[in-house]
Amino acid sequence: MNIMTEPQRASSRPDQARRLSLLARLIFGSRWLQLPLYVGLIGAQAIYVLLFLKELWHLGASWDDVTEQQIMLAVLGLIDVVMISNLLVMVIVGGYETFVSRLNLRGHPDEPEWLSHVNASALKIKLAMAIIGISSISLLRTFIEAGSLGTGRTNYTEIGVMWQVLIHITFIASAIGIAWVDRLSETPARKDANQH
Repeated sequence: MNIMTEPQRASSRPDQARRLSLLARLIFGSRWLQLPLYVGLIGAQAIYVLLFLKELWHLGASWDDVTEQQIMLAVLGLIDVVMISNLLVMVIVGGYETFVSRLNLRGHPDEPEWLSHVNASALKIKLAMAIIGISSISLLRTFIEAGSLGTGRTNYTEIGVMWQVLIHITFIASAIGIAWVDRLSETPARKDANQH
């Protein structure tokens, strides 16, 4: 039977505390594994900038050969790229600030207004709203082309339009559900902070 004296017990506690501390540091430090993901999203953002410039070049090069409806569809495509780019910024900045490390932008003149009160819950709601915006632009493009259904001048079918509308409604219902669950889970202290 191994009976430890008090000094032996005391000397074993710092080793155990050091091991737990190392494990805690390892677990907490694992958040940095997300850094390459955010850097990858910055790369995706750069690709969207190139796509935007390419679409803008095509629009400028063929402006005299296209109808007003085609220009409107091209502009909606550009808006769609911008909105997806905004979504990427929200995920990159908000996600990094929430899950990896502080950016220390407090007081910076270009600090996004929404960043001061971002948390995982607020980020989910903002992302849901951004996805609804992107879906709305896509649906608007479909509706503009809906007049050509059945003529062969469009790639859309009635079934395709119906599915787009149903998917858009699903996005809206999901966003309402996320906001409702967030509202239910608010603590009294957080409610007071939001009211002031």
